[in-house]
Amino acid sequence: MTTANPSSMLIGVAVGAFILWRIVSRIRRMVGRQKYSGIRALITVCIFPLLIALVMFGAMRHEGSVLIMLGGLAVGTGLGIYGHRLTKFENSPAGKFYTPNAHLGIALSVLLLGRIAWRMGALYFTTQSFSAPPGDFYGSHLTLFLFGMLAAYYISYAIGLLRWSRSLRTTSPSVAPAVTIDIVEDAGKPS
Repeated sequence: MTTANPSSMLIGVAVGAFILWRIVSRIRRMVGRQKYSGIRALITVCIFPLLIALVMFGAMRHEGSVLIMLGGLAVGTGLGIYGHRLTKFENSPAGKFYTPNAHLGIALSVLLLGRIAWRMGALYFTTQSFSAPPGDFYGSHLTLFLFGMLAAYYISYAIGLLRWSRSLRTTSPSVAPAVTIDIVEDAGKPS
């Protein structure tokens, strides 16, 4: 059995540490009280559909991959709608805040973390030479399903946040005091 050389192990550890740091920061953001950012929601609504389109384009080469991805998108959309219903919203003088459901956020993060760990473990413990590319991302149905589910969750949740913010603007508009001007025409009347 061949073992990986120390420099490749160091790179793998560094990449793994970076991914772990990003996932931990995402989990913290998903489970705690957050200040609403319309820009972040708009970026999510714009970027994730592009990522989905790119992945779908690549998945067309593999039989059944597009259907698996569509299944993940359907499940993710449903989870996003459900998660939005479980969210606690606050509109205070300090700003707009929301607290996502902790259980749903942690479950989705654990799924993503588990899949990344599985893929990295498969790459690390492989006995094949690295002259051929490791397992194709588009050929892995589980990875495509999880990616579609998470992407659709983020999109539908961000749309829900945008709709919530917009509903606050329409239900409680800033009301300026009404100013009425009475114009009395005195033309033709003697003073």
